[in-house]
Amino acid sequence: MKFADLESFDVLGLGALAVDDVLYVASFPAPDEKLRVKRSLRRCGGLTGVALVTAARLGARCGYAGCLGTDDLSRYVADHLIREGVSVARAPRLPQARVVHSIIVVGQDTGSRNIFFDDRGMVGAHDSLPADDLIGAAKVLFVDHCGMRGTLRAARAARAAGVPIVADLEDATDPLFQEVLELVDHLVLSEGFALGLTRAATAAAAALALWRPDRAAVVVTCGSKGCWSVSPESEGAARHHSAFAIQAADTTGCGDVFHGAYAARLACGDDLGRRLRFAAAAAALKARDAEIPGRAAVEQFLLQTPNLTPNL
Repeated sequence: MKFADLESFDVLGLGALAVDDVLYVASFPAPDEKLRVKRSLRRCGGLTGVALVTAARLGARCGYAGCLGTDDLSRYVADHLIREGVSVARAPRLPQARVVHSIIVVGQDTGSRNIFFDDRGMVGAHDSLPADDLIGAAKVLFVDHCGMRGTLRAARAARAAGVPIVADLEDATDPLFQEVLELVDHLVLSEGFALGLTRAATAAAAALALWRPDRAAVVVTCGSKGCWSVSPESEGAARHHSAFAIQAADTTGCGDVFHGAYAARLACGDDLGRRLRFAAAAAALKARDAEIPGRAAVEQFLLQTPNLTPNL
């Protein structure tokens, strides 16, 4: 197989990677109380990291081309991505770079969680890598808010090459944020961030405020309340899409799974309704089973729940 063939990706990601140390407790304690840990585990996370692993498990050919460090946690993440089928061959290795390290406490009674994260040293997208031809060869470019200078360069290259950009943004403080925001044509944001960004009163109003005719879709995700979208198909109106009713075991990373599934189905050429239905199913399974699902599991879940089609 030629090297060039190995570097042609369905989803090429830049941005945040993380190591999550997860502690499961029966329920959240009151202040100054002790609580026994029921079980614990270490896993890889991060906005881009989870999205790429999700897309890979759903059958997409994925690569990570943001910065990796040379420390133990960076090596742990790189090994994990490789095992999941995500190439890191084009990820620059910088001695000063770090991945995000998070401590996550999950209450087993509700599946809700608190996250304590340390993002010191996280670089994300490199200022000048990957090369424009690698970006132009991808079917989808996936970005977040880590490494905004490099993200802006990559987004410009993607738009010039006609490559769709899917963004998971959670921080608007960087001076380059607005320029990146304007280049994203598939904007998928959480309700909390979208409301803060637009100062809108509702998720539907936020989606409308973020809509522009040169975007392919704006999606505001609302967890168990589903999501709102605006797209050319809706003729500029906000449409609601229902979530799947499940018993949540762990909601950590569900939004990132939604993003990864959306990107994977975009790379496959699905229309917006199919992308959102598939992404909602993948996120529901992640919440229910505390595990990123594979394609067969999502397809089986959709076959078993035919009456939960989102409101298109």
